[in-house]
Amino acid sequence: MTQLKDTELAGKLRHARGRIAAQLGRIIVGQTETADQILITLFSGGHALLVGVPGLAKTLMVSTLSEILDLQFSRIQFTPDLMPSDITGYDIIQQDSESGRREVRYIEGPVFANMILADEINRTPPKTQSALLQAMQERAVTFGGVTRLLPKPFFVLATQNPIEQEGTYPLPEAQLDRFLLQINVSYPTREQEEQIAVETTSAKKNTVEKALSASEVMQLQEVVRMVPVAQELVSSAVKLARLSRPGTDAPDYVNRWVAWGAGPRASQSLVLAAKARCLLEGRFAVSADDIKYVAAPVLRHRIIPGFQAEADSVKVDEIIQKLIAAAF
Repeated sequence: MTQLKDTELAGKLRHARGRIAAQLGRIIVGQTETADQILITLFSGGHALLVGVPGLAKTLMVSTLSEILDLQFSRIQFTPDLMPSDITGYDIIQQDSESGRREVRYIEGPVFANMILADEINRTPPKTQSALLQAMQERAVTFGGVTRLLPKPFFVLATQNPIEQEGTYPLPEAQLDRFLLQINVSYPTREQEEQIAVETTSAKKNTVEKALSASEVMQLQEVVRMVPVAQELVSSAVKLARLSRPGTDAPDYVNRWVAWGAGPRASQSLVLAAKARCLLEGRFAVSADDIKYVAAPVLRHRIIPGFQAEADSVKVDEIIQKLIAAAF
């Protein structure tokens, strides 16, 4: 395995985080943990699901981040009448004005961009939701028997409203598993909300500056994969994922509260996200704290609570905290 040897290159990610945070702070008030987890996802080369009530600047944060990173940005507003071709693209018949010959031409959909905002992804039926599956996993789109590669880097940020259920379609587990992290976006503090009320109602218009290019983002994604991880920490990450699965080796509370546990992709995500987190913190080797930090966003959408958990008013994050204590 390629090891991380260039500490100057690794330090570049730490400095990039500071520049990105400074630029985001010009537009977004608070939400520092949300921003950090989005950056972990980005530099891990993964995708993220942002869950939060309306008005928490989820969409604004994503669009602002695309400007800071100088990435091609595309927003897809998911609605009940959205079709798969509205995402992936479609063929049209075009006639040459000189020869009169007709030919089929492919029109690329909005998924052909670096950063995709899938806004309110649970408002569209599963047929359309699944149009993103190949794009998220293979970074490619197949239409009409032809596979076309998506631009690099490719990053999907999907938003979801947790309190509105009417007219929505819950994401299938197969698609949820494609998201590296589920980031829960919380309310701002009182002081932050006062600052938001002042800044968003003034005549002042803030702008952001470019902090990284697309090529630099891809370079730093490669650096993340070079970070060393001790075998005992890999074992702890795998143990954490495996403990979430009901069965003979699972703790009693897992058998009681969990219907389905996290799959092998969770173990991979724990290790990769921990690598990105340690570099963003300015360190060059993964610690147990890095894995603990990313455990909740990695596991909360991969663990499906059973009826008994609902009956006992037990939340997924509570189960995850008990699993962390058992694995470390």
